[in-house]
Amino acid sequence: MKLVRGAWKILVGIKDFLVLVFMLLFFTMLFAALSAKPNPGSIRDGALLVALDGALVEQPEEVDPFARLSGAGSVKQQRLRDVVRALDAAKGDSHVKAVVLDLDRFAGGYPAAISEVAAAVGKVRAAGKPVLAYATAYTDDSYALAANASEIWVNPLGGAMFAGPGGTRLYYKGLIDKLGVNAHIYRVGKFKSAVEPYMRSDMSPEAKEADLAMYQQILDQWRQEIAKARPKARIADYLAKPAETVTAAKGDIAKANLTMGIVDKLGDRLAFGKRVAEIAGAPSGKPAGNFNRIKLADFVAAHPLPTGGDAIGVITVAGEIVDGKGGPGRAAGDTVSAALLKGLANKKLKALVVRVDSPGGSALASEQIRQAVLQAKAQGLPVVVSMGSLAASGGYWVSTAGDTIFAEPNTITGSIGIFGVIPTFEKTLAKIGVGTDGVKTTPLSGQPDIYGGTNAETDTLLQSAIEAGYARFVGLVAGARKLTPERVNEIAQGRVWIGGTAHQIGLVDRFGGIDDAIAEAARRAKLDPAKVHAVYLEKEPSSWAKLIASFADDKDEDGDWADQPAGADLFARAAIGQRALLAQALGDARRLATGGSVQARCLECGGFGPATGSLEDARLFDAIAARLGL
Repeated sequence: MKLVRGAWKILVGIKDFLVLVFMLLFFTMLFAALSAKPNPGSIRDGALLVALDGALVEQPEEVDPFARLSGAGSVKQQRLRDVVRALDAAKGDSHVKAVVLDLDRFAGGYPAAISEVAAAVGKVRAAGKPVLAYATAYTDDSYALAANASEIWVNPLGGAMFAGPGGTRLYYKGLIDKLGVNAHIYRVGKFKSAVEPYMRSDMSPEAKEADLAMYQQILDQWRQEIAKARPKARIADYLAKPAETVTAAKGDIAKANLTMGIVDKLGDRLAFGKRVAEIAGAPSGKPAGNFNRIKLADFVAAHPLPTGGDAIGVITVAGEIVDGKGGPGRAAGDTVSAALLKGLANKKLKALVVRVDSPGGSALASEQIRQAVLQAKAQGLPVVVSMGSLAASGGYWVSTAGDTIFAEPNTITGSIGIFGVIPTFEKTLAKIGVGTDGVKTTPLSGQPDIYGGTNAETDTLLQSAIEAGYARFVGLVAGARKLTPERVNEIAQGRVWIGGTAHQIGLVDRFGGIDDAIAEAARRAKLDPAKVHAVYLEKEPSSWAKLIASFADDKDEDGDWADQPAGADLFARAAIGQRALLAQALGDARRLATGGSVQARCLECGGFGPATGSLEDARLFDAIAARLGL
């Protein structure tokens, strides 16, 4: 009995010890996380550090906080409106002696988002504040931002290399045939190239025509913006003959960039830090290369959105449109519509702005969100649509609910068309000697049969449903844009348009950003635009997730400037792009296997965006790579 009591005391002691350790860890982490929260009161004179680590997006996806804390899932996302608000505030804030753009780990963004931030950087420079940009290697996106800086620095062992839009897409028809998979494709629209990878081994002439026109327009706008920001930079020469230019510099890309006026200074992070310290001051007790810094999160917290005047609701439709519920960065039909309906009921809104930044997705969820927007109209509220970087297919479907549509000249939009894909595996099973059979009481018994294949009756029915869905889509656009269905059909067919062309053909009304849309919504509600404020109707991350995320971000920002992780060089940048291409291939395979609804989606739109691709595809790639020990 004594032995049992002794053992019990030992177990109780172990339990008490573990509880104590857990409590100590919990409160230590809680204290650290609370200390790491944005602190607007900590703003002191120095350089505002805008470290654009990761991709620039409308609404960041929610990341597992513990994975973020441990360093896993390293792809980050920066909220566009926070970056722009910070840059706008920096112009008149006396604490900000300079703005530093750390682009070493910048993964890019869609053209419209890049242009918006670039314009904000240019305004800071025009206001007389020094803006200094640094990167080991510049690509098209990062250079578009840096071009607006007062000084552009590049690592002597790095350089700038511009590829321009375009590149390779993957086509799976050969693989599908080898595996014996039969991809049953139901679609409308000769330009609806989202399904081409499943039915062809190369790009169709129609898709090439549309993509080339789009890419050329994006490149032309990029050139114009660079020329305006840095008229002396010989960008055209470098784009036309990059190999010849670098060879003339004996392979020294950075030196070639300096000679052509593309960059101003060559130096590593230490030299750059010393230069910033000359302007913003150096902290005492810190190694050389450090400078007085203002953290972006603290600065954003110190300049919150206004709260005075009447409320204009802003509902964000960002990311893939999916059925059901979802977190930030995914436009889940149930979640977005619920947030909007709740806001209409409780927020005393005077007007509504629908901010769309989406390639589309589920047609059912797109309609669900559109119906929720129509409830605002039913309450007599003006509805203005603000297209961000991307408002294509299902994103445009949602946009048809607006009274007027704002877009940027380089917004990607259109892609008016729908499709559905059902894979069947009868040929795959036959290869391993497996047959299928059964009893059927009607032509649709057991259909669609993924094991035995679809029959003609099912194919006809599903194609008819897709055609009816397309006709509905065309009808929505025709009614919203006051065009005939015949005219909409001409400009639809799944074709993707850039904002400038979309304005010419009547798919959008005016050029402008979110602030312009909010001002227009106020005017339509007979309010003074200067006396309203935006209320964002979106699901916020949990408090715990915010604490962990802020703690992880704080760890990144508190280190010495010169000791921050080095950015990727040009070779590593190329590898990142290839990794994203492989991740997209895995994501496409997942979408083929699991896509269970009619899709109003622009899959090809991903080619215009960040080099990292979607976080969901990246996570799938990481999981498979870890499983394979890569």
